[in-house]
Amino acid sequence: MHSKPGQQRPFRLRTITAGATLESPVDRATLRASIGLLGKARQQFEENGFEVQTTRIATQPAADYLAGLSGAEALAALCELDLTVAEEGVLLAVGPVNTGSAPEDLAPWLAEVVAATGNLSASVEVASLERGVDLEASRTAAEAMALIAGRTGGGEGNFRFAAAANIRPGTPFFPVAYHDGEEAFSIGLESAGLVKLAFAEAPDLSEGKQRLQALLETELAPVEALAHEIARREDVRYLGIDVSPAPGLDDSIAGPIELLSGVAFGGVATLTVCAAITEVLQRLPFTTCGYSGLMLPVLEDRVLAQRAGENRFGVEELLLFSSVCGTGLDVVPLAGDCPVDAVAALIGDVASLSSKLDKPLSARLFLVPGKSAGDLVSFENPHLTDCAVMSLD
Repeated sequence: MHSKPGQQRPFRLRTITAGATLESPVDRATLRASIGLLGKARQQFEENGFEVQTTRIATQPAADYLAGLSGAEALAALCELDLTVAEEGVLLAVGPVNTGSAPEDLAPWLAEVVAATGNLSASVEVASLERGVDLEASRTAAEAMALIAGRTGGGEGNFRFAAAANIRPGTPFFPVAYHDGEEAFSIGLESAGLVKLAFAEAPDLSEGKQRLQALLETELAPVEALAHEIARREDVRYLGIDVSPAPGLDDSIAGPIELLSGVAFGGVATLTVCAAITEVLQRLPFTTCGYSGLMLPVLEDRVLAQRAGENRFGVEELLLFSSVCGTGLDVVPLAGDCPVDAVAALIGDVASLSSKLDKPLSARLFLVPGKSAGDLVSFENPHLTDCAVMSLD
């Protein structure tokens, strides 16, 4: 099965993300130029039958243009940038904030930034090719997560913050996105529905992989072609597609994995199917960027959330699956009083795995105030589903 002209496509563009290099913390002209590019790109894709969920801008790491400012001045500058993009319905990522001159008391400052903004995402770099694993940064990230949980309703501010391990510039997905160089754009998908279509009647793993490869090549070729056309017309760089099949609340990624494994997600054979999907993604004949691997965001996938509540898998199993997947630990609900030391150690594990395997991973952890392991939690964010709080024990 593949889409024909006029048909509703079985996947969405989760994001078109523009990359912008700001000359200063008050460089709204560059932001507005990127907003203009995104508007044109969105129109082009929508006219060709693609649903575009969001448009986003990623800047170079904020430490570059916040250098020399006090914490209060840096906060005020980011609030102004947030307001500029919010007026146009665009999201903004300012990259890792600890990659150079950063405000003192970084964790409390980050909590202030997240609490004071609505469209802005940021990260702390906990592993890189240059520095290796940074356990001090892992603790800073954990402290920030705990403080953000206490400063934002239901701890939902952590939707816009993550610990980033070996993330390269040009990834379209937030909150870890950042940019390097001249103006550019990339594309992120919400395409778990394609995995479901490919696996629906596949008799075995081998056939499932073949069907998935063929379907993705057919469905994503027009995306690549349009992206190249936009890049030529607007004279900007096209960085590629992050082919990660991100799920949504109406399209689970865990469901198709269960179809092919024959067991509930988390059981034996789950890892094998996860690895098979990632293998297909890594050999697609497109310009790719970002994670380009399997995403398992617990709070964004109803089946994953259900299986977590059934204790079919835990945080340790998610970390194991990360060895063959793409993102690490994503929107994982944890107890609000989870010790910072334990959260820091978990982030350190993600950083170590990322460095050992030389792959981009991140940790976006939801510490939920007032909730303990096993408690059911609901969120106001319409993109998050109800789930039982997971244990770190």
